[in-house]
Amino acid sequence: MTQNVIAEDMGWFLAQLKPNSAKIASRNLERQGFETFLPREETTVQRSGRFVTLQRPLFPGYIFVAFNAVQGCWRSINSTQGIKQLVSFGRAPTPVPCDLVDGLKARCDRLGNLVEGHALGAGDAVTFTNGPFSNFVGEIEKVDSQQRVWVLMDLMGGRTRVAANEAQLRAV
Repeated sequence: MTQNVIAEDMGWFLAQLKPNSAKIASRNLERQGFETFLPREETTVQRSGRFVTLQRPLFPGYIFVAFNAVQGCWRSINSTQGIKQLVSFGRAPTPVPCDLVDGLKARCDRLGNLVEGHALGAGDAVTFTNGPFSNFVGEIEKVDSQQRVWVLMDLMGGRTRVAANEAQLRAV
C-alpha cells in the first residue's frame, strides 16, 4: 500500500482481482504509478490440526485503486497482471465514495491491517477473530481490571463462560 497523498481530481475505484493475485496486482499497479489500498483482517484457520493466524483481505477478490478517471489512464488497469477488470456500470469505471475509503483507511494501520478501534463493554455481541473459538459469536459478560474479557457463549445447549483477550474479539 502506498502512502501517497491523493490529488483532489483523483478518485477511488474498485478493481476485481484474478484468484490469489492480490500481491501481484498491487505490485504491478504501484509500478505503474497507481495508489492501491487492500484492507486486511486477522483470522484464524485450522490447518493440519493446528490453528494458524493469517491476514486475509477484508473484501476478498477486490482491491481499491486511486486514479484520475478524466485522464483516461484507467484502461491500462484492466490489462494489468493480476487484475480481472475494474468494477463499472456502463462503459466507465464507477467511483467508490471517498469517505468510505477514508473511513476504512482510518481503521487500518500503515500496512492496511484492520485495527479495532473502540473498547468493548458488557452486553456487546462479539465474534472471535482467532483462536480455537474463531468465528464463534458470544456476548460480553464483563471486562475485568487485567483487561481480560469474559464472554458468554452458547455451547452444547448451555451458556459457557470463556475468558478472552480483547484483541481476539470483534464487535458484531
